[in-house]
Amino acid sequence: MPRFVVTGTDTGIGKTVFAAALAGATGAPYWKPVQAGLDDETDSEVVARLANVAVVPEAYRLVTPASPHRAAEIDGVTIDPDQLTPPQGDLIVEGAGGALVPLTRTLLYADLFARWQIPVIICARTSLGTINHSLLTIEALRARDVPIHGLAFLGDAVEDSEAIIAEISGVRRLGRLPIVDPLTPENLARAFAANFDLADFG
Repeated sequence: MPRFVVTGTDTGIGKTVFAAALAGATGAPYWKPVQAGLDDETDSEVVARLANVAVVPEAYRLVTPASPHRAAEIDGVTIDPDQLTPPQGDLIVEGAGGALVPLTRTLLYADLFARWQIPVIICARTSLGTINHSLLTIEALRARDVPIHGLAFLGDAVEDSEAIIAEISGVRRLGRLPIVDPLTPENLARAFAANFDLADFG
């Protein structure tokens, strides 16, 4: 049953594109629990454009483009963790930014992932700095007993960086999604099929 959380080692690394590709390949519905910033195309809108899947409405749509905890404070909204319980069944859930992004002053995404116990896929860029960011993310998740399904790299191939992260952490490499240009549903589906084994997400 495809039921995963997609998180990242940083913000803006392309995990929404990966989540769209994964949702499209598996047919699983997509859910972004908290969207902060509504001026540009939201992550749910991106996935709806790139993958022919159901998109579950966000639990919170915050106007301010900031970390969810701060965006909620500025917008005058109180985020209730009980409202962030994922729906049952097949689902691709996307966090915001990295695993240690705060939802409130006392709750991080990684804490929420620990409550859910849904296998997490860590999206990591391949550019300089990824070894440190990736290993720190893995340590933070393991410290909370969050189940880690694997690593999905994003960007141009950097074989040694990808290999050493997997070797040191013991987390398996699921594949690498290259930069898709132009980013169309067809090109994204082809790139995912060429670089990942769908059987790893069953």
